[in-house]
Amino acid sequence: MAAEIEDSLYCSNFQNFEIGPPIFVTSLPRAGTTVLLTALNSVPELATHLYRDMPFIMAPVLWSRLIGGYRQEAATRERAHRDGIEIGYDSPEAFEEVIWQAFWPEHFKPDGISLWSPEDADAEAKAFMHRHFQKIVYLRLGENTAAGRYISKNNANIARLDLIPHLFPGAQIIVPVREPVAHAASLKRQHENFRNLHAEDQFTRRYMADIGHFEFGALHRPIQFELFESLSTGLTPGDLDYWLAYWVAAFEHIGQHRESAHLVNYERVCEGGEMAGGLLCELLGLDPSNAGAIGAHFRAPPGRQHLNSHRSELRDRAEALYQNLVGS
Repeated sequence: MAAEIEDSLYCSNFQNFEIGPPIFVTSLPRAGTTVLLTALNSVPELATHLYRDMPFIMAPVLWSRLIGGYRQEAATRERAHRDGIEIGYDSPEAFEEVIWQAFWPEHFKPDGISLWSPEDADAEAKAFMHRHFQKIVYLRLGENTAAGRYISKNNANIARLDLIPHLFPGAQIIVPVREPVAHAASLKRQHENFRNLHAEDQFTRRYMADIGHFEFGALHRPIQFELFESLSTGLTPGDLDYWLAYWVAAFEHIGQHRESAHLVNYERVCEGGEMAGGLLCELLGLDPSNAGAIGAHFRAPPGRQHLNSHRSELRDRAEALYQNLVGS
């Protein structure tokens, strides 16, 4: 309803300008998607959601007008992941899952999230999302938006790789691929972190449910990749192999979409600095002069020596798949 009110009040501000093809940053959580979003958000012609857009995610222009002069300063603090990333009101964040939930509620099941297919394409949803992307670009960049593009950072979009090209022709999808054992260990650690946090703090649990973040803790709903059920039989989220099974199932699925998605090596991007920024500019059609600003956000990932003792068939399978997808 708020979005409809917004359209009636402000549509003349944004309905007549064209925006460039959107950029979709997606992968399993803990693969560097937040850092990629933050880095790309430093490019002047790119725009995305900020924490300021809460709680009226679907009506960002209306909400911005309502808060007007009541905007608070953008003081930062460490986010709930306890991973050293500082956030504030002007930090970019993934909020568009609210829209996916509104238009495709049948995919959000109690035991998991089902995959989307081209048959899920919906004209009303497509029009709403395109208009929403226009609003965000307008809100961030103002009237001079001829070259503006929307950045989507949404981990759940790996469940929609078959649908996104149908909804957004010309869109570019970038998927960071992280070394599987370190990635699985990070997933397990965050699951335990949020399991404790959800037990202690009902507000955090409700907030994450409202914005559609079902990756970890009491809210954990795995995406139902084709292989996941068979690979995870007998395992629980407390097992490292559970997350390795999830990694294999996810990236087997992602690997089937190499023609429509750019797969990038997480470790190389983190270590690459301006060179990695240049690679991203080339992949996404951005002005090469942005390479330095993008690359400045990357830091080398932590070591994983303490994981060397974990051996399993799932680890072997995951590491072979990693080599096939992005190399050593």
